[in-house]
Amino acid sequence: MFEFTWLWAFVLIPLPVAVYYFSKPKTQPSAIRLPKLPNGLGQKARISRWLVIVMATAWLALIGALSRPVWYGDPIEINPDHRDMMLAVDLSGSMSIKDMITEDGQAIDRLTAVKDVLHQFIGKRSGDRLGLVLFANHAYLQTPLTFDRDTVQQQLDRTVLGLIGQSTAIGEGLGIATKTFIDSEAPQRVIVLLSDGANTAGVIEPLEAAELAARSNVTIYTVGVGAEEMEQRTFFSTRTVNPSHDLDERMLTHIAEMTGGQYFRARNPQELEQIYQMIDQLEPINTAQQTWRPRQELFRFPLALSLLLSVVIVVMRKRNG
Repeated sequence: MFEFTWLWAFVLIPLPVAVYYFSKPKTQPSAIRLPKLPNGLGQKARISRWLVIVMATAWLALIGALSRPVWYGDPIEINPDHRDMMLAVDLSGSMSIKDMITEDGQAIDRLTAVKDVLHQFIGKRSGDRLGLVLFANHAYLQTPLTFDRDTVQQQLDRTVLGLIGQSTAIGEGLGIATKTFIDSEAPQRVIVLLSDGANTAGVIEPLEAAELAARSNVTIYTVGVGAEEMEQRTFFSTRTVNPSHDLDERMLTHIAEMTGGQYFRARNPQELEQIYQMIDQLEPINTAQQTWRPRQELFRFPLALSLLLSVVIVVMRKRNG
């Protein structure tokens, strides 16, 4: 949007004309006796039409600069008190097990179910800074804390199993997620950890990482992913197995309790979606917003034009003698 900050400046446009017509006339000079009159004496000096146009344009440009033209960009919403939330996602080999049954009866793997639900969860966290940590044999920071939710969603969509091994380094995942909060000044710092197994790798134990998070005022919500029953085909028949027998629910519960969070169990995509709705209620989205519009001052352009035309006026008057 374009506007003039000091619109009143345009009332000065007729000022030169008013000065010209209402200024006091010059007094008649005393007579000077000359033996011979120079040629052209007594003829009225003519002002070039182009000089008048240039002078008028210079004055209008000066008035335009005085009125402070400003260009406003699109409004930007800012949340003064945002939350920092890290998503720690398990990429171990067991996340490929297809035991998550959708509402239409289709079996999908655990990572696909996590991606689908997290995609909706990220889209709703307007105003919060989000980050992404992935862990398997080791953990690494995939996406630092950012307000750009689209980037977090894209990075999550690009994750593939087997990228960083087959084991489960839960402690490392929590440690790296907690480390990202060192420079954070957010009043609420939250980690949402999703895993389907027990800690089998890494250089730090999960409870040690949870203790570090508790000292840093970080709340951890843990989610155990995986069905409790699954039909497995054998050579002669089928049998019912527990695909989540490796899930260490006791450890995940302890981690959450140490930091003031909660442990949730997701046996299918529907339960997983309900869990994130509950986390939304426990960690509500900040609705207080401030709006800021980037502003660009444009007065320098008409001011530069006025100065340039002033130089042209001086040159033209010298040439006209």
